[in-house]
Parts: sequence; structure tokens; C-alpha cells
Amino acid sequence: MYVIGLSSGTSVDGIDAALTDITGRRSRLKIRLINYRTVPYPPGVRERVLALQSDSTNCLAELCRLNAYLGELFAEAAVKLAKAAGVPLRRVGLIGSHGQTVAHQPTPVREGRFRVAGTLQIGEPSIIAERTGVATVADFRPRDLAAGGQGAPLTPLIHHRCFAHARRDRLVVNLGGITNVTWMPAGSLADMKRIVAFDTGPGNMLIDGLMERFTNGRESMDRSGRTAASGSVNERLLRSLLRHPFLAQRPPKTTGRETFGRALVDRTASDARRLRIAPRDVMATVTAFTVRSIADAHTRFLRSRTLDSPVDVIVGGGGVYNAALIAGLRRAFGSVGVESMAAYGVDPKAIEAMAFALLAYLTARGEPNNVPSATGADRAVVLGKIIPK
Repeated sequence: MYVIGLSSGTSVDGIDAALTDITGRRSRLKIRLINYRTVPYPPGVRERVLALQSDSTNCLAELCRLNAYLGELFAEAAVKLAKAAGVPLRRVGLIGSHGQTVAHQPTPVREGRFRVAGTLQIGEPSIIAERTGVATVADFRPRDLAAGGQGAPLTPLIHHRCFAHARRDRLVVNLGGITNVTWMPAGSLADMKRIVAFDTGPGNMLIDGLMERFTNGRESMDRSGRTAASGSVNERLLRSLLRHPFLAQRPPKTTGRETFGRALVDRTASDARRLRIAPRDVMATVTAFTVRSIADAHTRFLRSRTLDSPVDVIVGGGGVYNAALIAGLRRAFGSVGVESMAAYGVDPKAIEAMAFALLAYLTARGEPNNVPSATGADRAVVLGKIIPK
């Protein structure tokens, strides 16, 4: 079956669209990437999405409008992808859309007689189905939350299909706005219950936010990590960042812009001014913070799980193109091999969109597609809601 996967991550930099060919059942799935593209958001959309997530904004009308508008944009991305691949939409069996997260609150709180957790993704799937004529699966996270999980991470299934190995421990690192890792010990190819996955902390989010701040909006990222590479790490600021309580929290755990977004950017910029740290040194420091948070998570929560087999660190997401981040990871992991997913024949930017194609395929077949050992759910469940064509 041809399946299109659509996703936009916490960096809010556009829509990732992947056309895949999927065959088999859950235990013997095969997924092949046919075409991939990133469709940038129109000017102003990123700023509106980020404003929607700030504590100072509480506009239901804007939420309603953006839900519909992003639905149109996601549908358009699917149409453009199919056209670029030369595959008529009538041959596409499904679209799996993650949408755009605007709120993620996985820690239950007391409401009356209940303990409730919530998550909200926008990009109306009914519009996607109507514009494309393709059955669309969306809203994957809530069912896992309802089953007692965190609603994330949702990528371990695709990581398992692409990278699990019979004789090697493997750590997959997704450097998106937030970093999440998937630990697959040797032998987990046949036993997914041994997989551990969780968010470690920021990926590009703090780096991007401070770069935008220091350049007055002219740059939205530290391209190739050049600014960080030109600076020096300030150990005092780094120690302060490493005291963040999320880092010590045991898995399962997930996070987002609520924890590592604008408030932390503001605090870090304020600390840098007080300590008279130059912008390039701040960029070097927050890049080191991302690296240390990943390496420390491996040491705290995963190293004891090793079977003393060889370990591979496999990196994907937009951060794979940040040379300063990758160099930092290679230093942090020492003799352990750190390579891009591309070295394993997988497009490191397409992987998340591929994940939602795979999840949609299993949803349509009625097969469970969460990984309880990663999300903390009480049981395996079928994620997502189906909008018929």
C-alpha cells in the first residue's frame, strides 16, 4: 500500500511529507521510502503557532482558524508530494498525519473525580481527506494517554523497523526541536518489550530560540553549528542549565515547548547578559547542553541495560546537519560509533513523516501501534482516528 506520512515537529519549520510503500503485518512489516519533501510554512504561520502556545495568548478563534488553515496546508503538501513522485492520489491508500502540536500535558492532574492528561495537535484531518480524496488517519497521541501512557514518543516503531539488530545495541537519537532517544538492545528485533524510548531534553529548540534572539529574527537556526563552533563553552552557564529538573526525571517522560521553549530562552538570555557572556559563547554553551543532556540520559537510564554487545549511535532529525552538535556527540560517546541515519540508508529528515505513514497503515488494519515500554501505557492499543475518503 502507498501511504503518505505528514508531520511538523516542535521546531515548527514546515511540513515533512513522505510517500512510502508498506507491506506486511506488524510482526513482518517492510517500509520503503519513495519520495520525501519538506514544504515550508507560509510567512507568518510559524509565528502564529508559537504565539498560540505562549501563556499570554488564549484565543479560541485563532486556534479554530489555524486548525483549518493547517489542514489545508497539510493537504496541499500531500498533493505536491504525490505529484512530485509521479503517483496519482487515487493510488494512495492512506494518509497518516501527526499535525502540529500546540499543547502537550502528559502528566495527569486532578479534575473532580478524575486524573486527566491531555495533548492537542491541529491540522484538521477532515480537510486533508476532503481535499485529497484519501482516507486520513490522525490524532495518534490521545489513545495512548487514555491507556495511561505519555502519548509519545511515537517513533520507536519506525526506529525498530529500520535499525534494530540481532547482535548490536543501538541508540537512535532524534535531534528535532526536542531530542528523543530509542534504545534497542541486541535481540530486540524479536522482542519489542525491551525497547526504551523517551525525551532527553532540548534538541534544536533552545539553540534556535537564542539564535533568533541574538540576530533579531534574521536567523532562525545556527546553520551547520557555525556560531557555536566559533565560541567557547561557559561552564557556569552550562552547570546552571544542567540542573534543569526534567533531566533527572526517570522515563517514561516526554516534554515540549512548554518546558524548553520561550521561558527558558528568556532566562538563558538574561543569565548571559548578567554574566557578560558573548552570543557566540552562549551558542556554544547551549549546544553543549543538548549534547550533555543526551549523553547523561544514556549514562543515567540506559547504560545498565547493555548486554556488553557493540553499541551504535544513530542520529536523525534536523540537528544531524549541525556539525557542532554531531562533533559534540562524537566526543561525548568516545569510542562508540556516532553516524547519521543516512549511513544506514535512511533519510534522517524523512524518518518522522515515515513514522506516521507506518502508524496509519497499522491503524487501518486494526493492529496495535504504540510501544508501551516506551510511552508507559498500560497496554498495547490502536492509535489514531480514521477519516474515510
